[in-house]
Amino acid sequence: MNSYYKNWQTELDAFLIYKVLASIEKENRKGPLFEKLSQESLHQSKIWKNLTNNETLNWDYKPSLKIRIIAMMLKKIGPKYLIDFLPSLKIRGLSLYRLGDDHHNQDQLEMESVHSKIKSGSNLRAAIFGINDGLVSNASLVFAMVGAQSENQTLILTGVAGLLAGGFSMATGEYVSVKSQTELFENQIAIEREELQEFPEEEAKELSLIYQAKGIDRETANKIATTLVQDKEKALHTLAREELGLNPNDLSSPIQAAFASFFSFAIGAALPLLPFIVMGRDTAVTTSFILSLSTLFIIGLLISLLTGKSALMSGLRMCALGLFSGTITYLIGSVIGVSVN
Repeated sequence: MNSYYKNWQTELDAFLIYKVLASIEKENRKGPLFEKLSQESLHQSKIWKNLTNNETLNWDYKPSLKIRIIAMMLKKIGPKYLIDFLPSLKIRGLSLYRLGDDHHNQDQLEMESVHSKIKSGSNLRAAIFGINDGLVSNASLVFAMVGAQSENQTLILTGVAGLLAGGFSMATGEYVSVKSQTELFENQIAIEREELQEFPEEEAKELSLIYQAKGIDRETANKIATTLVQDKEKALHTLAREELGLNPNDLSSPIQAAFASFFSFAIGAALPLLPFIVMGRDTAVTTSFILSLSTLFIIGLLISLLTGKSALMSGLRMCALGLFSGTITYLIGSVIGVSVN
C-alpha cells in the first residue's frame, strides 16, 4: 500500500514537471509530447489511488520543495542543463535531449551514438584518462617542488602523498558516481517493472508517444511499443533508455570502478616521481620531464583512437597542456621557494 501511495505522489510530481516542460517546449514537437505525457501521469496517478483504496491517507497533493525548485530551475535555465536530475523524478522522453535537438539527420544520430559509446563506455577510455589525470597532477606537484628547490626526500614524500591523496579522491568520487547511478537505475527499473505488471497498455502508449516525437508515424510507433512491452525484460531496458534516458550498459560495480580509478591514477602519478627515487637529482629532473612528456604524447595518440582526430595533433596537444601546467607550477614553486628561503 505504501508503494502505491508513493507511486501516486511520484506520478503527480511528474505531471507538474511535464507541464513545465510542455510550456518550455511549446514551439517544437517536444511540447505536445510532454503535454500528452502529463495527462498519462495524471491518469496513472488516479489508477494508483484506486488501487490503494484507502481514504485515510492524505490525498491532498502538494509539491515538495524539491519539485518546486526543479520546476523553477527548468523555467530559468532550461531542461538540457538539468538532464541528470530528471530521471529520478520518473520523467520520460529524456532520450530526446540525450540525442540533441529536434532536427536530426542520420549522420547526426550515428555520430551521437559514437559519442555515447565514448562517454559511457570502455574500460580503456577510463584507464587512459585516469593515467592522464594522475600524470598531470603529480608531475605538476613534483615540478613545483623542483622549482622550490626542495630536498629530494621532501620531494619524494610530497609526490607519494599527492599520489595517494589523488588516487583515493578519484576512487571515492568514482564509487559515489557509479553507486548513485546504479541506485537511480535500480529504483526507476523497480517502478517501471511494477507499472508494466499493473498496466502495460499505458506504458506502451507512453513509449509510442516518444517514438512519434522522434518522427515515427503513429501506426508504426504503436506497433513497436506494443511488441516491446510483451517481453517484460526487453521492455524494461527499452523504457530505461527511451523514457528515462538511462543506459543499463553504463552501469558497473562501484567497487570495481573505484579500484580501477585508483590504480589508473596511481600509475600516471608514479611516472614523474620514479626517476627521483632511483636516480640522482639532476638526472631525475631531466628524465622525469622527458618521461612525462613522452607519456602525455602516447596518451594523446590513444585518445585520437577514441575521437578519430589526428593522432599527431592529439599527442602534441596533450604535451602542450602538460607543459603549460608543469611550467606554471614550477614558476609558482620557484617564487615560493625564494620567499621561504
